[in-house]
Amino acid sequence: MFRLRALLPLLFILPGLALAESAMDTTMTMDQIQHALLNSWVGPIAITIFVLAYLLVMAEEFTHLRKSKPVILAAGIIWALIAFMVPRMGGDVLAAEHAVRHNLLEYAELMLFLLVAMTYINAMDERNVFEALRSWLVKKGFGFRKLFWITGVLAFFISPVADNLTTALLMCAVVMAVAGGNSKFILLGAINIVVAANAGGAFSPFGDITTLMVWQKGIVTPEGLIDFWAFFTLFLPAVVNWLVPATIMSFAVPNEQPSGGEAAVAMKRGAKTVVGLFLLTIVTAVSFHNFLHMPPVIGMLTGLAYLQFFGFYLKMTAHLDHGMTRKQYLIERQHDERLGSLPTFDVFNKIAGAEWDTLLFFYGVVLCVGGLGFIGYLSLASEVMYGQWGALTANTVVGVLSAVVDNIPVMFAVLTMLPDMSEGQWMLVTLTAGVGGSLLSIGSAAGVALMGQARGYYTFFGHLKWTPVIALGYAASIVTHLFVNKALFLPDWG
Repeated sequence: MFRLRALLPLLFILPGLALAESAMDTTMTMDQIQHALLNSWVGPIAITIFVLAYLLVMAEEFTHLRKSKPVILAAGIIWALIAFMVPRMGGDVLAAEHAVRHNLLEYAELMLFLLVAMTYINAMDERNVFEALRSWLVKKGFGFRKLFWITGVLAFFISPVADNLTTALLMCAVVMAVAGGNSKFILLGAINIVVAANAGGAFSPFGDITTLMVWQKGIVTPEGLIDFWAFFTLFLPAVVNWLVPATIMSFAVPNEQPSGGEAAVAMKRGAKTVVGLFLLTIVTAVSFHNFLHMPPVIGMLTGLAYLQFFGFYLKMTAHLDHGMTRKQYLIERQHDERLGSLPTFDVFNKIAGAEWDTLLFFYGVVLCVGGLGFIGYLSLASEVMYGQWGALTANTVVGVLSAVVDNIPVMFAVLTMLPDMSEGQWMLVTLTAGVGGSLLSIGSAAGVALMGQARGYYTFFGHLKWTPVIALGYAASIVTHLFVNKALFLPDWG
């Protein structure tokens, strides 16, 4: 009887243990979580919130509401809905946390990369680099149309070595400095730079993040592994992508000379060194990735240290700017309030001067799209496109999608699906994802950054007016690729 009483509690405990074990065994997989979210109220609400946020971004020109605000709010709401719903559907309570941490890592790399690039640009601006370049171009007698072509060519050929974003920021700074407030030239010059930088970045793994993703993935096609040099087959299509709209837009560029600023402007002490350090920073970033297999952002941050040390040198030798010895300078500062209030070079002021609205906008976009990807919308779209439409149509549409949604998650979705395609199709999707963002100002990092840098001149609707012309170049580049690189499509069409 005693033994029976001792066993009675087990009759209640064992079923509970069995149920717990059963619950552990029935924890939902990621596919099951996505399926459940897609069929719940979370999916439609998340899409609606994202669309509303983007409508506010597009209306910034009229509402004057900074573009970062709606997407940051949308990102928080979308992930809050996901985190609330997943455990209640039987999913892992930490699934959303792990996913959002991955998205934060992607954003951190992008944000820090941008921050270093913006800091260098602010430093060069403070040292009168762009003002000196502007005055030199004006003294050379270049009109707006020649300047339009000069900045476009430079943007196209610099972006494969640096990246399309950094290149666009540099060239736009030159356009802003040279324009003398001519709003029409700034708009057309900025659009030309965005298209040229995106096109130039498409044929080099270091020119665009999506190109880098395809290269890093180690895609294996029926023809073999896609190597570094394979991307240069996109050179001619990329040239066509930029040259077609640039030629048409050039006729709308004012046939005038830049006004004012005829006197030569001298660069401040250390200006050339800052430019040299920026080039060294780009080389460092490329080397970190190419030879050390480290994220390029580590090289960029290392390059920021170059500027920090040089900034310290400029600060400690500020007496040279006034033709004094350091001892004389310190004595004069004590007695001359004007001299004491003159600003000295401070790298942290340049960091503070970065376009934080742009940086925070990227945070909102990355997390919003990451949330939609977690729900399953990106995978669903990829399955429909490659499963039903075919690779050629799907890869063409990818470029159009990248103009609305950031091209990084779109390409990530394609790489996750890993459709069975020839090398020609993989090169095509690399091209379209890289240059498709030029269709809209918010479609690429270069466009978004220039909306902040040339605020009030380069706007969403200003760019939208020229979208049909850019689309013509987009279509022409695809046709060029299909014709010039037709041998790469033989597994598909042979």
